[in-house]
Amino acid sequence: MSARQIDISNFCDFVEIDRRKLVRFIHELDAGLPEKFRALPGVLSIAVFNDADLARIHADFMNKPTPTDVITFEGDDEMLGEICASAERALDWSKKFGTTPSQELSLYVAHGYLHLAGIDDISESDALVMRKGEAFAMDILREKFKTPIFKFNV
Repeated sequence: MSARQIDISNFCDFVEIDRRKLVRFIHELDAGLPEKFRALPGVLSIAVFNDADLARIHADFMNKPTPTDVITFEGDDEMLGEICASAERALDWSKKFGTTPSQELSLYVAHGYLHLAGIDDISESDALVMRKGEAFAMDILREKFKTPIFKFNV
């Protein structure tokens, strides 16, 4: 199991994060991905936001002032990168997809992690690899986590 350092920040007042479980989830991803897709070493930062704050980040860094589910920033030699995910998007989309908000937010974290591991989703073939990686992450969630990583107090 990976010993990666993971920094977790929560900027959303209606979500509680089980930090121990979130770290374990990332370590499971680290251990389970094929070697060619494993993320580079370094500190991983994970931050949970509300829609308004993540939309500001989206506007500042990508010139798109709209809500989004997840934004990933690549790091440098010391930092693997940062995953910024929206709890509000997870709450809304979970209703549409028949998942729980915690599963949806976990999917966003996994999606961002997979980007940092070098998996893209722009072309159709890359998107297929991303969907397989996301399915792998959701299998980990179902098989190894009996209770949610994120608790939504709404």
